[in-house]
Amino acid sequence: MAMTNVSTQDSISSTNQKRKFYTYLRKYTATASMAAKATGIKQKNLCRYKRQLEKEGLLWQVEEKICQETGFRAWYLTTDPAKATKKSN
Repeated sequence: MAMTNVSTQDSISSTNQKRKFYTYLRKYTATASMAAKATGIKQKNLCRYKRQLEKEGLLWQVEEKICQETGFRAWYLTTDPAKATKKSN
């Protein structure tokens, strides 16, 4: 397999994962840990997608509270503009 094919496949996989994460947060307000468990996408990847979506103006931090997955304080995220607050990221 040529190196360009691997890069293309990785790019497609990354795009699909980012879309899946975006869609999940459109329906549910969740932490990255909760989204990782629900979507099966590694949290490390979700952190990268989170930053990309924030830069694109498509993801917001809604509220900092105890994560249902880890039991630690974390930011709950959304990609639904109706759920976004006036708080700046």
